[in-house]
Amino acid sequence: MSNVIEAHNISKVYQMGEVLVEALRGVSFTIQRGEIVAIMGPSGSGKSTLMNTLGCLDRPSSGEYFLDGEPVASLNDDQLASIRNRKVGFVFQSFNLLSRQTAITNVELPLRYSGKTEGRRERAIEALKAVGLGDRMTHRPYELSGGQQQRVAIARAIVNNPAIIMADEPTGNLDSKVGKEIMSLLLNLNRESGTTLIIVTHDPVIAEQTKRVIRLRDGLLDGAA
Repeated sequence: MSNVIEAHNISKVYQMGEVLVEALRGVSFTIQRGEIVAIMGPSGSGKSTLMNTLGCLDRPSSGEYFLDGEPVASLNDDQLASIRNRKVGFVFQSFNLLSRQTAITNVELPLRYSGKTEGRRERAIEALKAVGLGDRMTHRPYELSGGQQQRVAIARAIVNNPAIIMADEPTGNLDSKVGKEIMSLLLNLNRESGTTLIIVTHDPVIAEQTKRVIRLRDGLLDGAA
């Protein structure tokens, strides 16, 4: 099985005025295609910085990062945006949906950004049906429950057939029953499509449902990854 993620000695340093803050301090690991991995760590451990790096929202200060075989560390902003749109689907705790747009228009957004026009509406419909929202396509976020909004966000994440889905506390704003349904949906999508699933979480119950846990502390791996 090939690696979809290869991180070699990744460091990230932020300058806060005259102070240099080392958010990541030489992190190395690989994630195989189709794996389900949790990233855990206390506040300030570097897990958000690591998520931003793996999701191509930011680039490392030093080290090498390969996403689906493509080198990321040396890319410029436009190249970073392109690989992010093609290779990564995001699911956030706060859903991040456009409030005035319908569910189907929200799901179409990654296809619009990538310039795809042919079959765009059909792919968005297919994605919404895959998450059980075939009857809610024309609803706007304020007309949907929290669980339904997160399903729209998942449909948006998968519509481009990304190499990985990056879920940042995907059940954090949901009650336990709906949270279980969302996790079940994510795990089922992994089983059916083989898409790599990376979940940033503080919840050990969520982590137990993954196949491997990458733990961070003070910008370093805490134990084997």
